[in-house]
Amino acid sequence: MDTVKLKVLNADGYTRMASAAGEQVSLVYAGAYAPGDRIALSVSRPEGYYVIQLEDTLPETLVYITQMEVVYTVPSGSDLIVFSPKSFSGSRHLIRARAARPEEVAQRRNLALNPFDRHNSVGIFPHAEANVETRGEAVFAAYNAIDGIYENASHGEWPYQSWGINRDPKAEWTLRFGRSVCIDELRMTLRADFPHDSWWEEAVVEFSDGSREVLELKKDDKPQAFPIAPRSVEWLTLKELKKAEDLSPFPALTQFEAWGTEVRK
Repeated sequence: MDTVKLKVLNADGYTRMASAAGEQVSLVYAGAYAPGDRIALSVSRPEGYYVIQLEDTLPETLVYITQMEVVYTVPSGSDLIVFSPKSFSGSRHLIRARAARPEEVAQRRNLALNPFDRHNSVGIFPHAEANVETRGEAVFAAYNAIDGIYENASHGEWPYQSWGINRDPKAEWTLRFGRSVCIDELRMTLRADFPHDSWWEEAVVEFSDGSREVLELKKDDKPQAFPIAPRSVEWLTLKELKKAEDLSPFPALTQFEAWGTEVRK
């Protein structure tokens, strides 16, 4: 039986509160978070699937963990702009984690989804990163494109966060799965704060197996779906973004989805 354990640590590594180990655990932390506080999740079996809810205003999420302990730094300051004003606030917090059930792991799903991804995420997947983010601000960070929030009629604060490319025509965005997965469909939701925003007419997705897909995009505020030949990959990169010839210099990505299943072992 796979087990998990949760701890809340302060910036110096002192344990504020901890749960017992179990197949399914919850921790009710009665205290206000301070800058530098962290949530540590220990697992009995790395290279495994777990369902986490590290903040009670965010959804339970199935993630893949590759090491015995992963650490989530509680957002503070300007990093909070991509979360609801209710998130990480107050003096009582419900934190939960459990081993994923076999049927949850086996189902076809969006393998990109992870609202708990951050820049410093290590050992927990999926994970997004990019070679450029607009002004280095959290509201334009790579991880916003996998947080499961599709609101795209504005920009600059929750719930309108996005991946912003800082007008860089060589911008690239990479999604890492941490293991081999079988992808059969891609979906992109472009930011659609028109006329402030522009859009991409074409994009290339390059996969870890060396294959490529050219996606023809249109000016649309809805998710755009692209069925592809199934392939087993460990990562993919969105690149060669071709902007429409309009007056706005600001195309951006609200959500990227990678639909498929785990590779059967």
